Amino acid sequence: MNDERETRSQLLPVAGRVVMLSGGASGIGAAIARRLLGEGYSLSLGGRRIEALAAKYADIANPPLVSRFDAFEPATARSWVEATLERFGRIDVLINNAGMTKPLSFEEGDETALDELWAVNVKAPFRLIKLALPHLGKSGHGRIINIASTDAKRYRDGSVSVAYAATKHALLAVSHAAKFAGWDRGVRVTALCPGAVDTDFTAGLAGVTPGPDRIAPTTLAETVALLLRLPNNAAVSELVVNARLESTL
Repeated sequence: MNDERETRSQLLPVAGRVVMLSGGASGIGAAIARRLLGEGYSLSLGGRRIEALAAKYADIANPPLVSRFDAFEPATARSWVEATLERFGRIDVLINNAGMTKPLSFEEGDETALDELWAVNVKAPFRLIKLALPHLGKSGHGRIINIASTDAKRYRDGSVSVAYAATKHALLAVSHAAKFAGWDRGVRVTALCPGAVDTDFTAGLAGVTPGPDRIAPTTLAETVALLLRLPNNAAVSELVVNARLESTL
């Protein structure tokens, strides 16, 4: 009995596991990419400017595969998945990190912002999950991490873009749907919901936590590394990592 319990509690090994990561050019994505490469994962990065993306990892001994991926071009999702399978023969992890924000309120802005954020923050992750799920289930311990936001958990105040909050709430729903879709095949899904992270993404945004108090990207990278090692019986469906005191988070 003790041997069985020990087996079920063991952290998953890194060796041989292949990670697909979107948005690895800077900020959170770059920190995650370098953290996982340092641990020995094989990485496949998807981005719009592949030459510049590849150049960022030219110093790595085991450089990632870099493929073109544009949330506004659905065909690039499939070609990225196919390129990953051609190079590595498997997909163990999908991290949907790429995202965007634009201001939108009921007084200012128009639906163009909502349409663009819906394409990037919701449809692109949905599309990649749909394509990757059959492959993630083959190992019996596939993982999906969707980088959401504390704005996926509540509407903070009027400084928050309605489009951003709405699409991050939708990404949270997609995460839970994927959890049900992949559970029986050993796929575990986490919606990682950070507060303000110290990146260019948050620079100049109204109402965000002041710079010195923001979360370091490397902190989130460390969190992702842990999530990928947890066994199937330690599923974390949502993980809020906040930088400010809030009564509900």
